[in-house]
Amino acid sequence: MARPIKCRRISNLPGTTYFKPAGIPVRDLEEICLSLEELEAVKLKDLEGLEQERGADSMQISRPTFQRILASAHQKIADALLNGKALRINGGNIQIAPLYFRCARGHEWSIPYETALEQRPVNCPECKSPEISEIDTGRSICRRTGKRKCCERDNAGIDNNL
Repeated sequence: MARPIKCRRISNLPGTTYFKPAGIPVRDLEEICLSLEELEAVKLKDLEGLEQERGADSMQISRPTFQRILASAHQKIADALLNGKALRINGGNIQIAPLYFRCARGHEWSIPYETALEQRPVNCPECKSPEISEIDTGRSICRRTGKRKCCERDNAGIDNNL
């Protein structure tokens, strides 16, 4: 019996989910489906320039799994570009990372992505300060503690759990 597929963490949903060659009607195009985890792997590795280990940590998967997802994404993108096919982005076994916030007094908290879509926080839950901002999501989750960690300090071997 095959092992169940683990959810892959992505930072957010893409704004655009369909790409096609110009000048060719959609009805005449063959479509290729790129999963959301494949898109996230391409974003982390090719756009943000992360090493595979960092990208895998961000998605909460193993490095070999990250490599397989990335290779599959590259093959699909190349096929679409070189053979004039449409590229649809959807599906996959994903979990969207929570959003992190900080108030002016330094309190930090997170809320699920889906909750943030419905209503963004207006006050700090700790001190009720209205001066809040979203924290850069370039930080990953420590698999050991489940807390956020800073990539730079983590690379130096220092556990910087917030």
